[in-house]
Amino acid sequence: MNNMTSPSRPKTLGLFEKRLDGDDALLELARLRFRQAGLGTEIYSPNPGLLEWMLGFRPDGNPPVVGHLARAMNVAEAACHPQIEDFARRFAGRVYGLVIHDHSLLAENPREYLRAAQALNARLHPIQNCPWLFVEYAAGVDLEAFLRFAEAIRPLDRLSVCVDIGHVGIEQTRKAYFQTHPRVDVCTLKSQPDMIQAALPGIECAMASALPAVLGLVQKLGSCGKPVHFHLHDGHPLSTFSPFGVADHLSFLTSIPLGFEYRGQRRARLMYGPGGLFEIIAQAVQAIGGERLSCTLEIHPPAERLPLGDAEQLFQHWRDKTNAEKMNAWLAVLGENHQLLQLAITAAMNASQPERCN
Repeated sequence: MNNMTSPSRPKTLGLFEKRLDGDDALLELARLRFRQAGLGTEIYSPNPGLLEWMLGFRPDGNPPVVGHLARAMNVAEAACHPQIEDFARRFAGRVYGLVIHDHSLLAENPREYLRAAQALNARLHPIQNCPWLFVEYAAGVDLEAFLRFAEAIRPLDRLSVCVDIGHVGIEQTRKAYFQTHPRVDVCTLKSQPDMIQAALPGIECAMASALPAVLGLVQKLGSCGKPVHFHLHDGHPLSTFSPFGVADHLSFLTSIPLGFEYRGQRRARLMYGPGGLFEIIAQAVQAIGGERLSCTLEIHPPAERLPLGDAEQLFQHWRDKTNAEKMNAWLAVLGENHQLLQLAITAAMNASQPERCN
């Protein structure tokens, strides 16, 4: 008889918020679609009150929750520590983790940044069922500096790291393109359409370095022996999809439209695509372990609309359902990417299992 227990699957979450004008019916729609997809929630949380209120729309079934703290929060700023501690105490046992952006000081003065992290951990240590505080790669620091920080905080029992594969990939692409095209930021080329066709081979060559950079970082993080949170989304330096002007936060299932034919297509592939996601998840499961992984699909809303279908009754009081249908389209994109992510997780976990004897 085989008494081996199945290993835990990674926690999977999606970006949970409105992003569109409208009343709370939009969040009721999100609750419905997240429950149908089996997704946990990551909630942007500039203050504890908003996170508390948003938890009221959490899908049934007790899925995992991660709060994403405001950009102004900084590990290196002692004045932020009481606010971070307040979040941790208020949501202890209810929220799995809190995400906080890193800062350029992590690389510029690693000793000072580490001392601040240690001081913050000392405040969080006494909190029972304290959420993990995940320091996210967001400031574009050197990957080796970020890895050294992850290794340095190994003894800290409340802090770990968040790998945003879009941020890592775009930063690596910029760095690689700059090496062959000095003084040119590859992400500015989208505003120069006459240059794109000639630049595209070089852009793709630079983008090819993104996946190896992520895989290398993930492999090395395995030695830390701690939970690691991931922000999963794709990107491309030429992307104009985001209303916020960023080049990432894209679906793994999309591509970039071109105004010309390139390699027989009028669309350009993204940094990762489904195949890249499968490789990243395989590396993460192997190096870190499924039980220590949590992954948020941090994909921004597309411009499309999708009829409401079984959620029509939520918006009977709306005359103009444009934003409701835009929200539904975004939630459908999250759902499609979640299906892809689950396939990647299943493949990775099957590959990581030793052969069993009956």
